[in-house]
Amino acid sequence: MSQGRDDAERQMRFIYALRSHGVTDPRVLAAMERIDRGAFVRGVFAARAYEDVPLPIACGQTISQPSVVGLMTQALAVSPRDKVLEVGTGSGYQAAILSQLARRVYTVDRHRRLVREANEVFAALGLTNITAFTADGSFGAPEQAPFDRILVTAAAEDPPGPLLAQLRVGGIMVLPVGQSDTVQVLIKVTRGETGFDYEELRSVRFVPLVEGIAQDD
Repeated sequence: MSQGRDDAERQMRFIYALRSHGVTDPRVLAAMERIDRGAFVRGVFAARAYEDVPLPIACGQTISQPSVVGLMTQALAVSPRDKVLEVGTGSGYQAAILSQLARRVYTVDRHRRLVREANEVFAALGLTNITAFTADGSFGAPEQAPFDRILVTAAAEDPPGPLLAQLRVGGIMVLPVGQSDTVQVLIKVTRGETGFDYEELRSVRFVPLVEGIAQDD
């Protein structure tokens, strides 16, 4: 019984941390309650999976802290019929959250190993509406465009042109922008009939968006 109690208490603390950082959308909270972050954290950091901190993963990348995942997902305002593109699969945690909210999620990463390991977790969790593949994410996924929503989990100096072009009119893109890893701002881009509206949300720190496919895996 104590294990069940511990799990319930841990989950309660996890959701409380999300709420206290401004994640209040009931659908986002429910999705984050359903998807176990522990399934995406391996090795020595597994014990810290439920803390509100970013953690290292393979290939020199990180799994974002849950409150940032929640705030980005909330800003994206995903609806059940949306087709979503995520640039930067990483551990797969963010894509798994999105899979609970959207009709279809496409997620791309430049590291083959990360895509392979994320696909293993998606299969184990029975998440069938995610397509993960290896490619240069700065070019998006033109063969699947346009997208209702685009989420970028790595920082570029400016929103990449190919991604803006793949966003449907009325669509939303959320991404970090900044010239270094110390000064970055999370922005929300909404595509209108005649152009793009930009809204700054908060300061963040993400790994840089790197062009090309990695050769280290």
